[in-house]
Amino acid sequence: MFALPWVAIFLAVPATWLSAIQWLSLGLLILGYGAALANGQLGFQAAIPVALVFLAAYAVRPNRKAHVRYIGHALFIALAIALSMHWLPGFHNPLVIGPERFTSDAVPFTMYLNLDKPLIGFWLLLVLPWIRPRYELRKSLIAGIGGLLIAAVTCLTGAVLLGLVTWAPKWPSVSGLWLLNNLLLVTVTEEALFRGYLQGGLSRLLKQRSYADALALCAAAALFGLAHIAGGWQWMVLGGLAGIGYGLAYRFGGLQAAVLAHFGLNVLHFFLLTYPMLQPAGQS
Repeated sequence: MFALPWVAIFLAVPATWLSAIQWLSLGLLILGYGAALANGQLGFQAAIPVALVFLAAYAVRPNRKAHVRYIGHALFIALAIALSMHWLPGFHNPLVIGPERFTSDAVPFTMYLNLDKPLIGFWLLLVLPWIRPRYELRKSLIAGIGGLLIAAVTCLTGAVLLGLVTWAPKWPSVSGLWLLNNLLLVTVTEEALFRGYLQGGLSRLLKQRSYADALALCAAAALFGLAHIAGGWQWMVLGGLAGIGYGLAYRFGGLQAAVLAHFGLNVLHFFLLTYPMLQPAGQS
């Protein structure tokens, strides 16, 4: 849980403070990963992707030549894919939950405190301040709740109709740990990547076009759905639908709103419905 205080601080501060708090954030991040190294949760092989992350950050700085920035972004995208898929060596993510069935008809659930995937979100929040556009708190709250309602109606209703989940209210003993991990290490990372970087980046690239925002939103939602393909076509479609809700929240309320919509949907799923999904018929 070494990274949780860092993420909480970074999300809580106003955007106008970012330049002042970046060094503190980076210091906390280095201390956290240093503690993970001392505890054996990081191997020395992890030094290679960490070094490449710093190299990508150096390359994308605004004062670099255009071709250097393009190389830096390409390097980051490659690292983001590898880190999210847990392909890179040296990260010994501790198992903290499971395998555990939260209800008798559910697929067993396992949860790791990942050290690799959150690097994506940390990099984005520290290196690219434009992924976090400034919005008034009230506007962000309204946009986040609106995006949550859209995502819940389309995604959760669809999951019930497809027979993937059913009504199953519960409060597992590991709820607190799940909430912290899902908010600060899962949701923030995914929203920083898909909404802040992909949707926000495409909007910036196409800003002269009248369709820029709509295309960026749909493209990011489609890629978000594709990221769920391991669960089958049903979860891919549902992920894309949820991504529309998150994208609308980001468009009208910024990154905080997208995080609120995404985390809110995950909370509804976890506490009110089968989690993570119903055990397929014929399997035990």
